[in-house]
Amino acid sequence: MEFLKVPDHVAIVMDGNGRWAKMRNLPRLSGHNAGMKALKEIVKRSSALGIKHLTVYAFSTENWKRSGEEVGGIFKILVYYVDKELSELHENNVKVSVLGNYRKLPEEAVKKLEEALEKTKDNTGLQFHIALNYGSRGEILNAVRSMASDITSGKLKQEQITEEILSRYLYTRDIPDPDLVIRTSGEKRLSNFLLWQSAYSEFVFSDAYWPDFTPERLEEAIGEYSKRVRRFGGINEG
Repeated sequence: MEFLKVPDHVAIVMDGNGRWAKMRNLPRLSGHNAGMKALKEIVKRSSALGIKHLTVYAFSTENWKRSGEEVGGIFKILVYYVDKELSELHENNVKVSVLGNYRKLPEEAVKKLEEALEKTKDNTGLQFHIALNYGSRGEILNAVRSMASDITSGKLKQEQITEEILSRYLYTRDIPDPDLVIRTSGEKRLSNFLLWQSAYSEFVFSDAYWPDFTPERLEEAIGEYSKRVRRFGGINEG
């Protein structure tokens, strides 16, 4: 498929693993495992398409409310995925980064994530950002607190604060805002994901549960994106 334009940054809310499993009378963790397999294919296709940044919402700060069995299982799957796929990610020049306070995750998960961060830190291909223990309101709150601290210490003056300055205090300080945000499973909300960064993003909602979100569906979403005119609050002269 040829596109008029490929977005530099695609962000995805990977939703529907549990419902995918329920439809098949399988445990919820089977859905998360299937979702991880889908993620592998999306990462590969994103790289092939020339997307520069891919951000996925893997575990929110609200997800801790789920059962201990499910939360623990998710992190075991994460450890397995990183352990199994890290070499291939590195060989394909993919750089891994994490958005969120991942150090609160179980020790084994933290260890594997830091191994991935270190091994891929100098890669220059697809920038693969994983939002883990992430919540956008918390991210913004932490940014405001950090700015307040810098004002108190004299590192920052109140009159210097602009949107650009605030952005530098976010987890995404070195990442461009997403051009396209995709959410799977038919839900149409952000769920505390990249609230500041997605102010002018285009949105595509897919009815497919995340394990069924194939690379072809990704291309369809990009095809939809490529037809849109982004005005950023201005007037379309075309």
